[in-house]
Order: sequence, then C-alpha cells, then structure tokens
Amino acid sequence: MLVTRLDLTPSFTKPLQSNISPPTYLPTHKERCMGIVWSILIGFFAGLIARWITPGDHKPRGFILTTVLGIVGAVFATWLGRQIGWYGPGDGAQFIGAIVGAVIILLAWGQLARRV
Repeated sequence: MLVTRLDLTPSFTKPLQSNISPPTYLPTHKERCMGIVWSILIGFFAGLIARWITPGDHKPRGFILTTVLGIVGAVFATWLGRQIGWYGPGDGAQFIGAIVGAVIILLAWGQLARRV
C-alpha cells in the first residue's frame, strides 16, 4: 500500500504561484489624465450627436448633461457589448458605440420624462 503525505501547511505561508505576467507598461499620470479628458470630449460629442438624432422635446440641456449623457451611453454600450459578447474584458465601446448607447439612454429618458 502506497501512503502519500498530506500537505497541511496554511496557504498563506506558501509563495503565490501565478501564470500571469506583470504588466510591462504602466501609463504615466499625464497619460491617465489625458485619457479622462479624451473620454469627456468623446462623451460630449456622442451626447451632441445622440441629442441631434433622437426625436422629441424631453432632452437634457446644457454642456454637463450632454457630456454625462455621452459618457453614460458609452458605459452602457460597453456593458451591453460585453453581455452580448462583442467586447472582451479589456475592450470598450468606441465612438459609434457611445452614440448608440447615448441614443438608447436618451430614448429611455424621454419615456421616463413623458410619464412624469
């Protein structure tokens, strides 16, 4: 009969073994800030185009609400694309996806504003 020895050492004392290599490139502070500024600009233009495409009077007004509409539309399009399988874990919606997401959000906004 072959008897094997059980390993009863706690897992926190064992070294971590991972097949994932560390990232080779980390963005600088300036690049991260420019990414945020770029997202705001894309969100603003996506919100403008979505407001222009969507019919109806119940639309948010102003620069900030238009920008928020575009950014939320891009986030919604990214989420929807990942659920459908179009985007992977690191991918996001591009400009057209942000416009489509913003139009969907704007149509939902119009329905809610009409009921209130």
